[in-house]
Amino acid sequence: MEFIASKSDLVRELSLSQGVVEKKSTIPVLSNVLIEARENEITLTATDLELSIRCVCPATVKKPGASTLPSRKLLDYVRLLPDADLSVKIGENHAATITCGRSRSRIAGMSRENFPELPKMPAPLAQIPVSLLAALITKTVFAISNEGSRYTLNGGLLLLKPDSITMVSTDGHRLAFIEADHTFEGISGQLRALVPKKAMMEVQKLAVEAGPGASVALSSDENNLFFQFGKRLLITRKLTGQFPDYERVLPKSNEQAALVSREEMAAAVRRVSQFADERSHAIRVSLSSGELKLAASGSESGEGEESLPAEGAGAEIKVGFNALYLLDFLGAITSDNVHLELKDEQSAGQFRPAGDSDYHYKYVVMPMRL
Repeated sequence: MEFIASKSDLVRELSLSQGVVEKKSTIPVLSNVLIEARENEITLTATDLELSIRCVCPATVKKPGASTLPSRKLLDYVRLLPDADLSVKIGENHAATITCGRSRSRIAGMSRENFPELPKMPAPLAQIPVSLLAALITKTVFAISNEGSRYTLNGGLLLLKPDSITMVSTDGHRLAFIEADHTFEGISGQLRALVPKKAMMEVQKLAVEAGPGASVALSSDENNLFFQFGKRLLITRKLTGQFPDYERVLPKSNEQAALVSREEMAAAVRRVSQFADERSHAIRVSLSSGELKLAASGSESGEGEESLPAEGAGAEIKVGFNALYLLDFLGAITSDNVHLELKDEQSAGQFRPAGDSDYHYKYVVMPMRL
């Protein structure tokens, strides 16, 4: 196999595969990227058996073929080369000779016969605007559980209907729900799938590369989801198991509601949380007529208190919340103001961005004992 490619093109596509490449695998070939050269392009494929990515890089192919090379080593070396075209020649021993200007190197590889075959992508079910999918992920991915034992909570629930798209995530202490109205002509009934967190984060990276005006083709088979961004393809195994009944978690009657400035609340939470217990991060949220108070005194270093104007606040109510959970939500939205809705000290609080008509976004946080 022999080809010539631009350094910048190769670095860009190799970089996208790094989040997928298995770094500590007991199967050595999974640390490699599969390179296939044919016609006027090379295809780069990486997988950890759960998540796979395939990218295409323009190239002048002198001799078609396929082999695998260490992904991290290849990227680190090519990144250090001058900004010019580089020549790659891979012989029968699977070692690659790379030449660029006065630089010449040899990298040992492995046969492509050892590399797993990727599942074939079925016909696309729907075209989703990249900006829409990225927004749904940004507003939910932080609420996914990081505990490996809670398998069904290690991803986000994706629901696709003919006229809407929904994503839900929870770690058992909080829940993020977002729904957007959009017409999907290829969908009949409902597509329901649990998307692993790692896959969601890789979709975000590909969305940035695709640009705001692009769309992603979504497809599904019994075990996998397929996200096609132009010539780039991401394949992820679906999580199995029963996702919690999120509709039961969404509050139905939080009578106490207030409207507060997002920026002011975020700044106040950051300051007050400096005095919260380092393990629980608990702060006290007090809502009363025209005012929202935040306080913390769980550490030996002292205590902090903040007061914010709050429109619509009525009877006094005090609830404990994890400050980090509040900051995750406040950092994920861009609206000027936030709706805070409470019922009592033992019930979950609900937060919503104000005036965000493009999405139906709700963030539910369980209360803490103070």
